[in-house]
Amino acid sequence: MRIVFMGTPDFAVPILSAIAEAGHTVVGVVTQPDKPRGRGKAVLMTPVKERALELGLTVYQPVKVRESEFVEVLRKLDADVFVVAAFGQILPKTVLEIPRLGCVNVHSSLLPKYRGAAPIQWAIIDGLKETGVTTMMMDEGLDTGDVLEQAAVAISPDETGGSLHDKLSALGAELIVSTLEKLENGTAVRTPQTDEMTCYAKMLKKTMGDIDWTMDAEAIERLIRGLSPWPGTYTGWDGKTLKIWKAQVVPESCCGPRTQPEEDGVCGQVVYTDKSHLYVKCGKGTLSLTELQPEGKKRMEADAFLRGYPVRKGTVFVKSRQAD
Repeated sequence: MRIVFMGTPDFAVPILSAIAEAGHTVVGVVTQPDKPRGRGKAVLMTPVKERALELGLTVYQPVKVRESEFVEVLRKLDADVFVVAAFGQILPKTVLEIPRLGCVNVHSSLLPKYRGAAPIQWAIIDGLKETGVTTMMMDEGLDTGDVLEQAAVAISPDETGGSLHDKLSALGAELIVSTLEKLENGTAVRTPQTDEMTCYAKMLKKTMGDIDWTMDAEAIERLIRGLSPWPGTYTGWDGKTLKIWKAQVVPESCCGPRTQPEEDGVCGQVVYTDKSHLYVKCGKGTLSLTELQPEGKKRMEADAFLRGYPVRKGTVFVKSRQAD
């Protein structure tokens, strides 16, 4: 089939590659304009643009895909279907109606659960045991179109936003090939979504990572994993910001070092520390911080951190309140 692909970040790259490798004719790749990135603010290509150029494909980077001039460009490409994966712009009706077979979105959740911008991270933060990928026909709503196919994957106990991102990207690449085959031979089944069980996966902000120690230890541990590697979690300590990369919930029946009773101390207080352990009181339960990063330093395991930064029992971590 003749396909226009629309995508921007790393998540979309394996999906574009799979479409090309399946033998479809990708008549154009649409991605967001190049932007300054990194500390040096150098203008870099989007990951999808890099891959498209490697494949020898024509790339388009409209500031707004809805502009009439670009809509006409899309019409002239004469595509059978548009495939969209984390593109970053909302497609208007004038674009959705162009391809003969419609527009298919690859979405990183099991719709109707987790419509919106950040379904991967919220699945971890909310403590789901399973998530997946959905291919769907696009309409003018936000991830509300008919479901075509779905594939599920288990969320492991140590899953991070980064590791789940990679799993779902690979799964999406497999699923889109199957979906396109069914669309081409006329066997695709469209299942309308209901609004039951749906929720909105709101966009991530840096301030979300400012740890609120009054939360349950289990909830904080999921937050740390869900927001890794971006935007990351952190806490205020000695007037500076301390990033928290990994943590473990201390079992109530822990046979190791004993912590203070929960009723003692305040939330965010260090209740036990030695050469390799750093336990912090939470709203419910205790959290062991196992990988940390002091401001301006590299990431390190708890034992290395404690060798360079002795933290005494009774120290209190507080909200940092960094700006977005």
